[in-house]
Amino acid sequence: MPAGIVGVLTIGQSPRTDVTPSISAIVGPDVTIVERGGLDSLTEENLQLIAPDASDTTYISRLRNGKSVRIGKKKLLPYLQNELSQLEKETDIVLMLCTGDFPMLETTKPIIYPDRVLNHTVSAILASGSLGLIIPLVEQREQLEKKWEQSNLQLLVEVASPYEKSDVAGAAHALKEQGADIIVLDCMGYDERHKTEAVRVSGLPVLLPRTLVARIISEYISS
Repeated sequence: MPAGIVGVLTIGQSPRTDVTPSISAIVGPDVTIVERGGLDSLTEENLQLIAPDASDTTYISRLRNGKSVRIGKKKLLPYLQNELSQLEKETDIVLMLCTGDFPMLETTKPIIYPDRVLNHTVSAILASGSLGLIIPLVEQREQLEKKWEQSNLQLLVEVASPYEKSDVAGAAHALKEQGADIIVLDCMGYDERHKTEAVRVSGLPVLLPRTLVARIISEYISS
């Protein structure tokens, strides 16, 4: 197809003006991007409906007003599925704008999950050694360690949120000092500036999910 319509599904609210420009720059001006968010139907006053509890997986995302929000996965899923069902009617392919695990979503269109792309990319690049992860929340540490667990890799984890004031460069430096061979910025909220700083202080290869998956989408829609 010479051009296409790409759906971008965020777990927060759309539009994601902090992310979609990065994707647009890679897929090109001929590609139309349609955005929807799992929290689009909620207002700031009723966000307690998706607040995480102790038994749930916690994610963090962005509201359209620029504020960050913590989200309980189980509570999010019905809202997210509803938005996806509408989005797929308008698009050729959907990008899940989260590096979390969402195998339970139902769709009739191709959908790209960044967590799968990242896992396979790291496996292809790093046969053995130390994988450095920078993650947004300390509450996600145990969950993400399980997601990345591979018998041939040692996991090193530092926390620095892309949505709140935090020290991504310091986290990258700490991973370098601990012996990381490669760093993954494990959230779609990390941007090109975060990657530049991480590379500068660590001197290591750094994978940025938003640009990695955008290049895969570009390859798909130009075929």
